[in-house]
Amino acid sequence: MLDPRISKQAEIIVDYSLNLKPGEEVVINASVEAVPLVRELVRKIVEKEAYPLLIRLDEESITEAFYKYAPQNVLTHVSIIEKEIVEKASASISIISPSHTKPLANVDPEKIKTRAQARRELNKIFLERSAKGELKWVVTIYPTKALAQEAGMSISEYEDFVFHALYADAENPVAEWTRIGQELSKIAEFLNKVKELRFEGPGINLSLSVEGRKWISDDGKNNMPGGEVFTGPVEESVEGTVEFDYPAIWRGVEVEEVRLVFKNGRVVEASATRGEEFLKKMLNTDEGASRLGEIAFGLNYNINRHTKEILFDEKIGGTIHMALGASYPETGGKNVSSIHWDLIKDMSKGKVYADGVLIYEKGRFIIF
Repeated sequence: MLDPRISKQAEIIVDYSLNLKPGEEVVINASVEAVPLVRELVRKIVEKEAYPLLIRLDEESITEAFYKYAPQNVLTHVSIIEKEIVEKASASISIISPSHTKPLANVDPEKIKTRAQARRELNKIFLERSAKGELKWVVTIYPTKALAQEAGMSISEYEDFVFHALYADAENPVAEWTRIGQELSKIAEFLNKVKELRFEGPGINLSLSVEGRKWISDDGKNNMPGGEVFTGPVEESVEGTVEFDYPAIWRGVEVEEVRLVFKNGRVVEASATRGEEFLKKMLNTDEGASRLGEIAFGLNYNINRHTKEILFDEKIGGTIHMALGASYPETGGKNVSSIHWDLIKDMSKGKVYADGVLIYEKGRFIIF
């Protein structure tokens, strides 16, 4: 019997996140684990008289085989068919649903770097179309045993956690997300008037400029669950030190206790107690990989624990996160990179000042 919360999740995606219209063409990317959700999505998509253009089901061992055996010319190849889809699709749904959370753990980081560089053009097209309003997209998640194990939960406990974070256990989840969106918009509107932010607390002493940049509320339109406000900092303005409390995870590779020192906007020192070599290689991916492309506040207080899944962890109520690499063009950010790597900092004992005024303390905004 289908869990009714899966049907509600599909309803949230189709009716709220994407607000699909008749005739729109939708790409769905998922693993085989997420078939129950994909089935519900297809049902609701066609009921809207929209069209599931492509349903791409993947599996981790296939991805591992690609990286293991692909020669250089295959790693650098960009499919003209895939480029056409990125350029023409109306909407995209990506479902995080792995059966294994570390498929690339033993893959040469140079191969991952090469592939990321090759796909930079596709990422650029995707972000530019999104910024222009030409492409609607959402990333969501389906609870799998692998994700539950990674989060240190039983499968039933993890399912409850996921659907609670999504508000799929609410009587009217679309109404809930509409309310959340209004609250996040108020915070974004306030921050849009701010020129400089200063972060202080255990493991952080950092300042940066956001003058002229646009703050955007992640109200569940692009990430489901949503629950953050973010922008792209002025690239050369980031100064200071930050130590991240949670593991920084890139495609299954964990880097622990990351410490970064910024000067004139660029990382000039980087260390980690685990995965330091990988961290430094990622910072050298390209010119923009050692600069911040995003600064954000996590504000989904239905998410109250770390799960090693960034879709949840970057929204943990009472945290901030920073992304190394590409900026989102709609924020006014100018940093270009083939990576966008989020790192999370607990601010439950920290403070944030906006133009010298205390606006955030103990994990919450205090100005409303």
